[in-house]
Formats: sequence, C-alpha cells, structure tokens
Amino acid sequence: MTDALRHGRASLAFSFFAQGVAFALLVTRIPALQDRYGVSDALLPVFLAAVPILAGAGSVTAEQLVKRVRPSGLLRWSQPVVLLSLLGAGAGDRMVELAVALAAFGLAVGVLDASMNMLGVSLQRAYGRSIMLGFHAAYSLGGIVGASLAWAGAYGQLALWVAYLPVVAVLVPAVLVGSRWYVDERAPAVSEETGGDGNGYGTHEGGTVALRLLLPLCLVMTFAYIGDSTVSNWSAKYLQDTLGGSEQLATVPYNVYMVTTLLGRTVGDFGVRRFGAVAVVRLGALVAALGFAVVAGAPGAWVGILGFTFLGMGLCVLVPQTFAAAGRLFPGASDAAVARLNIFNYVGFLIGSPLVGALGDAWSYRGAMLVPMGLVLVTALYAGSFAPRPDRYRGGHERPRTADVG
Repeated sequence: MTDALRHGRASLAFSFFAQGVAFALLVTRIPALQDRYGVSDALLPVFLAAVPILAGAGSVTAEQLVKRVRPSGLLRWSQPVVLLSLLGAGAGDRMVELAVALAAFGLAVGVLDASMNMLGVSLQRAYGRSIMLGFHAAYSLGGIVGASLAWAGAYGQLALWVAYLPVVAVLVPAVLVGSRWYVDERAPAVSEETGGDGNGYGTHEGGTVALRLLLPLCLVMTFAYIGDSTVSNWSAKYLQDTLGGSEQLATVPYNVYMVTTLLGRTVGDFGVRRFGAVAVVRLGALVAALGFAVVAGAPGAWVGILGFTFLGMGLCVLVPQTFAAAGRLFPGASDAAVARLNIFNYVGFLIGSPLVGALGDAWSYRGAMLVPMGLVLVTALYAGSFAPRPDRYRGGHERPRTADVG
C-alpha cells in the first residue's frame, strides 16, 4: 500500500461526495426551478426525462473517450462542468437557458458517473480488497449535505443562484486540486491470447466486452435503480395518501432511506471482505424485498417508515457491488464494462417512477410496491454473477499491476 493509492482513494471519495451534493441540490429544488422558469406541469416531465437520457449518452461517450483519455482526465474536467451547469440552471431567466444548463449537466454527469466508477473499480483492484461501498457512502453523505443545504436555501427564501453560488465556488477549486491525486490503476497490455488491445485497457473475448456476460449485471443495475427511484419519487406521496401520514411525516421516509443507505455503505465493505460479495448482494436483495413487502402491507405511517428503513439497508449494497463485479468480470476492459453498465443506472431511473405511477393509478399504490419487490428478488437469483473471478494471465500467474497517478 503506497501513499499514492491512499491519496487517490481520498481524492476520489471527495469527488463522490461533491457529486452527491450537486445532484441533491438539483433534484430537491425542482419545484423552485419550475417556478423560476415557468415550466408547466405538462412540460416538466420532458425536462426531467432529458437529464438521464443525456446522461446515458454521456456514459456512451465516456466508453469511447476512455480509449484515448485516462478516466482521471475525464473526471477531472467533467466534474467542474457538472457544478457550473448546476449554477447555470439556477442563474438563468429564460427556458432555453434552463434547457442548455440541464443538457450540459446531463451529458457531463454521464461522463462523471462512468469515470468515477472506473477509477473506483481500478483502485479496488489495486487495494486487493473491497472499497467500492466506501466511495458510494461518500456519495450518500454528499446527498444528505446537499439536501440539507437545499432546505436551508428554501427556508431562507434565497434565490437559486444565491444558494448555489457558495457551494459551487467551494467545490470547483476543491475538486480541481483534489484531481492531482487521482490514480489510474491499469492492467498492462496483454497478448492476443488473453484478449488485449495493447494500450493498457485490455478487452475480453476477442477485443469486446461480451454483452451476454455483462447482461445479468445490467439487469441488477436496472432493478436496483427502479427500487431507488420508487423511494425517491413516491415515498412521500405514498406515506401521506396511502398510509395516512401528515405532510410533515411524509418527509421522513426519504431521509431515513438516505441515512440507512449511508450507514449500510459505510460498513458494507467489511461485510464483503468477511462474507464475500455473493452473500452481501443476496442478503441486500432479500432485505430490500422485505422492505417493499412491509411498505405494501403497512397498516400505518410508522410501519411504512420501518419498511423504507429496510429498503435503505438492502438497496445500498447493490449498485457499488455491481460496478465492482463488472471490473472483476472484465479485468482487462473494466473501463468499457463500467461505462456500458452505467447506462442501465439511467434506464432504471427512467423506468421506475413512471412504472409505479402508472400501476398506482390503474391498480393501487400498495400493489405497485410489489413490482419493485419482485424485481429485487430476481436480483437475489443473479447473486452468483458477483462471485470473484481471479485476474490472471494464462498459466495461472497473477497479472501484474501498474498504478499511474492521474
């Protein structure tokens, strides 16, 4: 273990934290953005859908760019763009300015999410033990901080740009300075027999990431984000309208979910090291399914909150471990695999909220909660895809590693 790796881990954790702050500041102030720009209720879903769609395009772009640019370089420049786009969204006056700011935010966040997780996977390979959940814990902490700052801005009736400016003014120089310590841990070029491409970012199975091998992880990623978007978009409405909670109590489930997500990710790496990724993912899926079952059958608001607590504890492990599993599955092409897998983050986000809303209106919201429950149970069936796969050359020898400071 070297100082370069430790500094790389700390700087990457800060990037995850900063992204959590930025994303929370955007999504928690959507009503304020709608009022500022006069976006109608009919048009708002178009703006909201455009961001994850463009983020998916950004992730595809990252897969291509990483063939020529190190992930540390992509992260170094995409993160300031995300933060400045956030400020731009809060500072404009015309709807076209909001559209431009959100388009830049979406494209940059796709590159950012992909490159952050690329570096996380490669650092975990360098460490030789599970550390991915810790990075996502930093993201969850950033989300809590960002939501708290958004609440303070709304409570103080600050203009959006006034609330955003101090945060952006602090985070942009901080992430640029921190980017000096990013670490790219890369496998060296390998022979044709092992599927290498000669540039240090090897490939798998004849030079490509085999979709049939990646598909189970893509499904897990999609199902995990369907569950996550169900909580973020419907927990308050469900608690108030279906379970009879007060307006104030309806704000509690998402906060509880965020806190338990943070706690679960903080200790999750220790669980992976002790019991293995398969056991942790399977347990997480079962706990999440239990959470949805409790929410669906809850007789009142407080039991519903207990269900959302289970959801935070269960869902929190799935996404970080899915990225880590992709890195193990394609050790010579982890960057490409992570970028491709990251697209299904946005697929799940796009599907989850409309799916639950449509089922709730056509059937019942209690019944709608059973659909994500079934999907996370399917995740438990795919837990075997998270089994470690040794990163080795032919003949059974360990593949050497090299670490490059970004």
